[in-house]
Amino acid sequence: MSGSVRVTVWNEFRHEKKDKEVKKVYPDGMHAVIAGHLSEQEGITVRTATLDEPEHGLTDEVLANTDVLTWWGHVAHDEVKDEIVDRIHRRVLEGMGLICLHSAHFSKIFKKLMGTNCSLRWREAGEKERIWNIEPGHPITKGIGDYFELPNVEMYGERFDIPTPDKLVLISWFEGGEVFRSGCCWERGHGRIFYFRPGHETFPIFYDATVLKVITNAVRWTAPRIIKAHDCPSVKPLEEIKSKGLYP
Repeated sequence: MSGSVRVTVWNEFRHEKKDKEVKKVYPDGMHAVIAGHLSEQEGITVRTATLDEPEHGLTDEVLANTDVLTWWGHVAHDEVKDEIVDRIHRRVLEGMGLICLHSAHFSKIFKKLMGTNCSLRWREAGEKERIWNIEPGHPITKGIGDYFELPNVEMYGERFDIPTPDKLVLISWFEGGEVFRSGCCWERGHGRIFYFRPGHETFPIFYDATVLKVITNAVRWTAPRIIKAHDCPSVKPLEEIKSKGLYP
């Protein structure tokens, strides 16, 4: 694909409206912080969408003009309409990239694409996280060094009920002792998917320069190489078929 990568940053945008502590951290919503950073990057154009907009802000027209969709959800996964999930799923199979952040592990679209429960262990203690770059040659980890640390996070621990990633690029260690597969890549149909663990709503994680760098790199990696209907057509033979099967 050539030209600017068109990104839609989606956020359920509920915590920031109802929780004073979250609003202090993200007064305009987490999506605004992510979108603000991406809009400053060369070759990326950005729009935002939220749960309470008509069709969750993800109309056919919006998705047709989206190369990469980033997704953050937490308390309102069940409110996302199944027909919108199906719409996104179809678009990913056609080639759109999808980046699922933090608690989006339990989103309907991530579960649908993974085909598993996507459950995990968690603890909210504000502990340190060290995120190891185990694939320094991968485009998503370009420029982040051997590891980076976040001082206060919500812990996610194994077992993470996901299919084995096509490529695992980041692994987390937490101060309390757990580990977690925190940067996971898959391909589904013509589309690429990246799950990235950091991003709890009460901590300023989406202001962290390295977190934003990973997200930016992931946008470029998940951007479509092709957009093509993922269908199952009946086709005519290219050559004359001279043999016969069991049935005439």
